[in-house]
Amino acid sequence: MQEFTHIDAENQPGMVDVSNKNTTQREAVAECIVELGEALMEQLDSDDIQSKKGPVFQTAIIAGTMAAKKTSELIPFCHPLPLEKCKFKIEPISPTAVSIRCTCLTNARTGIEMEALTGANIAGLTIYDMCKAVNKSIVISETKLISKTGGKSDYNL
Repeated sequence: MQEFTHIDAENQPGMVDVSNKNTTQREAVAECIVELGEALMEQLDSDDIQSKKGPVFQTAIIAGTMAAKKTSELIPFCHPLPLEKCKFKIEPISPTAVSIRCTCLTNARTGIEMEALTGANIAGLTIYDMCKAVNKSIVISETKLISKTGGKSDYNL
């Protein structure tokens, strides 16, 4: 059975000791799906939605980047990492939904998955916040890790 990494032999929570790990380049891609509905998707113009609060997707990218940089402050046992790349791609995937992909890269002793997941999720929440006046039934339907490289194991969905 796989052991939880953040629980020690005395069943106490704590950060994983990464001091003996090698520094490697690590990259993770996470995706968040946001069901906006047809009315909002019809407002999509030049790859963004303009709202009274400003450009929705551009603002979401800024918020997602800020969140990725603060992941270790938001999730208790995440190590602070030097975020060397944080890139977003927001695009329609159906007549009612968009995909938010967040790619994060670091050279560190531990992974970057949580930063990518946090960035994608906060970008989705920002879109919700900026568009809720038009549609209160927006659904953030899933957030998932698409891939990660570097460290002891790679992952591809």
